[in-house]
Amino acid sequence: MIYRVARALRIDLGDYVYHCLNRANGRMRIFDGAADYRDFEYLLNEMRESFDMRILAYVVMPNHWHLLAYPKEDGDLSGSFKWLGTSHATRHHARKETVGNGHLYQGRYKSFLVEEDHHLLTVLKYIERNPVRAGLVQRPEDWRWGSAYRRIHGTPQEQRLLAELPVDLPRDYVSWLNTPEPSEELSIMRNAVNKGVSYGDVILPEHGGY
Repeated sequence: MIYRVARALRIDLGDYVYHCLNRANGRMRIFDGAADYRDFEYLLNEMRESFDMRILAYVVMPNHWHLLAYPKEDGDLSGSFKWLGTSHATRHHARKETVGNGHLYQGRYKSFLVEEDHHLLTVLKYIERNPVRAGLVQRPEDWRWGSAYRRIHGTPQEQRLLAELPVDLPRDYVSWLNTPEPSEELSIMRNAVNKGVSYGDVILPEHGGY
């Protein structure tokens, strides 16, 4: 199977899926315990409600996070993620009493377009398997701070954070999720993240970039 990675555009259009991520400044650990993770998930829910942001998948790791976001309107992506980063940094510094100690994140969040077909499922799996690749758990659904846990073990209220996907999950979702990605697929996925390019052949309207 051949995957194509297209040169990225800086865009903020509604009804496109984006893989968004950010890392801590200096890759320091910013999530130390359950309270830190819960506070970030609280902000995710606030973002969902305040910006009507559809969150398709996410994972919060000790020094970074990934989200698969599906904004409805033009401009929603930058507005909502700017709010998320600012709100999280403010609350984190207040809780840790580190106000004035520098930036929490290495920079603004990164976002990459994702084609709404099997590419979307590939990115979702990449996100949800992140804790397994990092050696934190043996199964994705065992990591409490991610969408795999919410899909499989979450209460109805917890599952409300996740929006309906524009594609169907595999019927054997748990088995599929617990099957490691082929090395070629994982390499291409990492390349897209490292180079900041879209994943799949995303067709944009004219003047969609900036």
